[in-house]
Amino acid sequence: MSDRIEAAKIPPPVLDALDALNAAGCEAVLVGGCVRDLLMGRTPSDFDVCTAALPEQTEAVFAGKRLIETGLKHGTVTVLAGGLPLEITTYRVDGSYSDSRRPDSVAFTPSLTEDLARRDFTVNAMAWSPSGGLVDPFGGQADLAAGLLRCVGEPERRFTEDALRILRALRFSATLGFSIDIETGNALRRLAERLEFVSAERVCSELCKLICGPKAADVILEYADVLGVVLPELLPLRSFDQRNPHHCYDALTHSVRAMEQLPPEPVLRWAGLLHDVAKPETFTLDEDGIGHFYGHPQRGAEKCDALCRRLRFDNAGRERVCELVRLHDRWIEPKEASVRRALSRMGPELFFQLMRLKRADVLALAPECRDRLAVYDRVEALANAQLAAGAALSLRELAVSGRDLIAIGYQPGPALGQALAALLDAVLDGSVENEKDALLRLAELRLSDDRPDDQPAGATLCGRPPKRFPPTPQGAIP
Repeated sequence: MSDRIEAAKIPPPVLDALDALNAAGCEAVLVGGCVRDLLMGRTPSDFDVCTAALPEQTEAVFAGKRLIETGLKHGTVTVLAGGLPLEITTYRVDGSYSDSRRPDSVAFTPSLTEDLARRDFTVNAMAWSPSGGLVDPFGGQADLAAGLLRCVGEPERRFTEDALRILRALRFSATLGFSIDIETGNALRRLAERLEFVSAERVCSELCKLICGPKAADVILEYADVLGVVLPELLPLRSFDQRNPHHCYDALTHSVRAMEQLPPEPVLRWAGLLHDVAKPETFTLDEDGIGHFYGHPQRGAEKCDALCRRLRFDNAGRERVCELVRLHDRWIEPKEASVRRALSRMGPELFFQLMRLKRADVLALAPECRDRLAVYDRVEALANAQLAAGAALSLRELAVSGRDLIAIGYQPGPALGQALAALLDAVLDGSVENEKDALLRLAELRLSDDRPDDQPAGATLCGRPPKRFPPTPQGAIP
């Protein structure tokens, strides 16, 4: 960690904005997360400017620029400079927080220290400017060096003002690897129930960042009681003994250890965290005292769907998480036909996401289960080979079309679609090559074998499966 900030690492439009305000006689500084990140040697995702200038003064300074005034109530003017939207906010003091979300009112102040005093954590309550250097009235730099997350002032007051700060504390701990100060940790536990006042969208945003952090697993295990307020589905997993020789952890520890093996992508991390969420309610013991969880993938997908809807997930993300949870225990034989069929039913993206989840699941089991990884290696190698060879995995990739079948006697309608689907099944099973002549011969053979004298052409595949290339039952993956 550096003890100073290099101006060269700050985009020129940001420095220009600071210079313009200072030239107009208005103190201006960078504040918050961007200062923290710059001191840590990280590249900030955005830059926030605070100034002693009142909003109307800020607008006057940037009169030649495009301005967005939607934040004027709270003293924020957004300036579009050099293609960069830059929020410039007047120093302020917040009023009461009656809804535990946002201040009922704000009062502008000429004091930078008063502005920093209203912020959540000391590492976010530092300011910097090229002329004045670092301003750190609450020991944020020392806490940054110590890897400590500590509230500014009284922790209970900070969390009472905005309950989302409880999740922000856990998120920063997970993403930055900071430990949480004892008083701050005690306060967020005491006030965890206030998370019920926070909107689902804000909760979801914080949780998605949290679970993608490098220390997410440790934070979830240590603060499962706090997270349980917004993720009650996790609570039954704590200390749940799975009574199964494949498992060396309780259900929650297994889940988070699987999650941390996955790339830091929200969909994959959510699937890893929730893949066994239905185990407690599907638990049974056999006569030997071994635990089983029949039906837990399907039941888990249903619970995930309810959770994702409650947290206002986007539809695509919700559907993918639920599908991964539903399929996570599905066995795929390391054989060409089985892999082709799985690729066809899932699509390559879902297929390889599922394989990542299955690997993560195994890595969180007892060590003697690791031999499954070699099987997954073979499955993925077969999948990559099929894709490289351009294997037909969908109707549009078949070497014949509906027009080709009509040309040999099939009639438009449901039977035509069933015939094409049956031909694809035959290609997936490896019983026929994806070549036009071979597929037409097979289709002609079925047409001539199955059509009674009084049945119109093309009706033979309607209402019953073809004899020589039956489709796989719905939902089955060999």
